[in-house]
Amino acid sequence: MYFKEKHGFKEDFLWGSASAAYQVEGAAEEDGKGRSNWDEFVRIPGKTFKATTGDVAVDHYHRFKEDIALMAEMGLKTYRFSVSWPRIYPKGKGQVNEKGLQFYDDVIDECLKYGIEPMVTMYHWDLPQTLQEEYCGWESRNIIDDYENYAITLFKRYGKKVKYWITLNEQNVFTNNGWVIAAHPPGKKNDMKMFYQVNHHANIAHAKAVLAFRKLVPGGKIGASFAFNPSYAIDCNPINAMAKADYDDLQSFWWMDVYAYGHYPKAAFKYLEAQGFAPKFEDGDEELMKEAAQVDFMGVNYYQTVVVEYNPIDGVGASEINTTGKKGISQISGKPGLYKNPANPHLKTTDWDWTIDPMGIRMCCRTITSRYDLPVVISENGLGAFDKKTEDNKIHDDYRIVYLKAHIEELKEAVNEGCEIIAYCTWSITDLLSWQNGYQKRYGFIYVDRQEEEGASMDRYKKDSFYWYQDVIKTNGEEL
Repeated sequence: MYFKEKHGFKEDFLWGSASAAYQVEGAAEEDGKGRSNWDEFVRIPGKTFKATTGDVAVDHYHRFKEDIALMAEMGLKTYRFSVSWPRIYPKGKGQVNEKGLQFYDDVIDECLKYGIEPMVTMYHWDLPQTLQEEYCGWESRNIIDDYENYAITLFKRYGKKVKYWITLNEQNVFTNNGWVIAAHPPGKKNDMKMFYQVNHHANIAHAKAVLAFRKLVPGGKIGASFAFNPSYAIDCNPINAMAKADYDDLQSFWWMDVYAYGHYPKAAFKYLEAQGFAPKFEDGDEELMKEAAQVDFMGVNYYQTVVVEYNPIDGVGASEINTTGKKGISQISGKPGLYKNPANPHLKTTDWDWTIDPMGIRMCCRTITSRYDLPVVISENGLGAFDKKTEDNKIHDDYRIVYLKAHIEELKEAVNEGCEIIAYCTWSITDLLSWQNGYQKRYGFIYVDRQEEEGASMDRYKKDSFYWYQDVIKTNGEEL
């Protein structure tokens, strides 16, 4: 849209960056922390790049004061981080671990000391392993009460210090990767019925947490972070336009409609009923979901868009993820009889074959504004790349600056178009363990001296993008 006059970001706009406990903390068995599903999963041969683990990660557990001081030097307004459930409840429930609670007290207090708004993600994929062993984790409704108990513990402990809360990070990703393509715990493949049932359990857990939050944290804001990949129909052929509608219902609105409206999209639910995959409801589920809607904001983790084309009934299914960084090896994936996602010839890609489409972040905001009339928190947006440190300890990541600049420019356009955007959190503040991609895929403004092997110095070095983002924050996005 064209506007003669353009508005900038509000004065209280939250310029931020993000991390996740398993990816940065390390200290896997220190101070009473229990084992997580990821502590076990990474030890299965072939599941991660060069068998990397988060046992040490980038040692944020011992270096959080140093890291937060660097955030303050950058001028960060908010820091989004996750709490490790097994650090709070080593067995997932029962006896709480006071040392775990105190660690996050210290992180929060350190942020507040510098005027940085803490933004807490309650679940960023590290499930207590005991719950996986006892009742198969998210596959059982037992998880609902245990997650609610964990959430209430956090609300009571940190509710007076923390305003912004995220219940679940990328529910669509951890469930798809865990039960469809076997890339995440518990490593199951094409278990579609369980995939939808697991998501339903997560939705009920989210709902119970939201209802508890409203009682315990008055004035606080809560939402979920969704990995949103907006779609384009490959052309104007009606069959491809309908394939896009199917994709949107099953890959986007299946989750966001629950967060915002408290129900599933009707056409998608009818389709899943016919396939025998629809989730089983218990008494009270429908009412609970509706009572918990709507969230205070929609969290968006945005990295790429997708192209949608009709996929015949004998067409392609799910494909493997590129975890190597060898460009061009990804394959087309899809759902037979519905849609497939071919490459977009108009866009460049990262070394991991993710499309680079700055306008997509604007599309996220426009869709959420029009469909849900909700404020938006960009809870993740960033570029994973092979960053190299020079002999004089410099990291020239101009490609990251170009990437982020283009995305922020599109966010400005979204603001002009009426979208209420509360925060922009880059992924990530420091380099970290990129799940199954290891440490070679770097996202941070701060370079961490480590490779796949353990034993490196873990020293921190500011990349060129660090100083660039510092200026962006200083000028509230006016100078990019």
